[in-house]
Amino acid sequence: MAVLYHLGQFPPADLDLAQLFPLVGPANAAVARYEGVLSGIPNPNVLLSPLTAQEAVLSSRIEGTQATLGEVLEFEAAGVTDDESTPKKADIREVLNYRAALHEAVRLMAEGLPLSQRLIKAAHRVLMDGVRGRNKDPGEYRRIPNWIGTEGCTIEQARFVPCGADDLPGCMNAWESYIHADAPDRLVQLAIVHAEFEAIHPFLDGNGRLGRLVIPLFLHTHGLLSQPNFYLSEYLEAHRAEYYDRLLAISRDGDWTGWVAFFLRAVAAQAEVNIGKARAILKLHEELRNWIVEATHSQYGVRALDWMFVHPIFSTSDFIQSADIPGPTARGIVRKLREHGMLRELVAASGRRSAVFAFAELLNIAEGREAF
Repeated sequence: MAVLYHLGQFPPADLDLAQLFPLVGPANAAVARYEGVLSGIPNPNVLLSPLTAQEAVLSSRIEGTQATLGEVLEFEAAGVTDDESTPKKADIREVLNYRAALHEAVRLMAEGLPLSQRLIKAAHRVLMDGVRGRNKDPGEYRRIPNWIGTEGCTIEQARFVPCGADDLPGCMNAWESYIHADAPDRLVQLAIVHAEFEAIHPFLDGNGRLGRLVIPLFLHTHGLLSQPNFYLSEYLEAHRAEYYDRLLAISRDGDWTGWVAFFLRAVAAQAEVNIGKARAILKLHEELRNWIVEATHSQYGVRALDWMFVHPIFSTSDFIQSADIPGPTARGIVRKLREHGMLRELVAASGRRSAVFAFAELLNIAEGREAF
């Protein structure tokens, strides 16, 4: 029998603070340590760009996509504009849309729009643009029931049934108010914010990804992070079964405490992973800044390096066109970086098609393994 949404039980009236207290301090301390690393990175939006792309990959993988970071960036580098649709291309486009939705939300917040329903709807429009689900009212709340279960199941066979369409506006108003309410602990509040969004399931598609996108936006909104660069999907994807079970137990058993405890453990563990990756990326950038000018004998060496941190897989033609470096110099830089082993050729040049290169060491840090 389907579990029904916990109407009238948000926000939770009581949490088992004795169970949560040992987890609150370590989670907050881990986030604070990560913020210390983040604030020391001169341009986090440049240097941490590969981690943002990897977050998009993993958040989408939780929903069933199979694309890897390398496949997504190689597809983007190739500049494919055809409308041919294969399952792999559809997966890749969903990942790229997730990253674009995050960037759109960050842009709107920088312009003064708070974390709100209006911002969420704007991000959803970008998330659903031109991909599976684009016919499901992008940027608009659903006006019909939806349910979660095996593909093709009826509402009676569903695992979970979110709130009804008639209740949805009131539920989302309460959710938005709670985001900006005072709270004894912001990470506990964030756990509840994320879970409630997933339980309401306000859109016909894209709810899981959008709910995870809210996490870094909330941390930035409440000053826990100077930049909305926090990547939790790696932990959630690795613990997917428990992630879903803990969310379901909220409506089934009223177990908000179990969910919040899981979330706090996730934040503490992932913050340490994020710290390691951010430090490794910063160290790599510092080492290469000193090396690249000598290796390329070019005043444009550092500019090329920064560009490649944002585009760790790229085509030669794209580098020449968008790196703001004279063409002959740009070609020479790519050739020398390949000779020195910093770049690996993924696709050889053929006819009018440019070669595609990978910045392997950076990509391996983002993936957390030797993927290249």
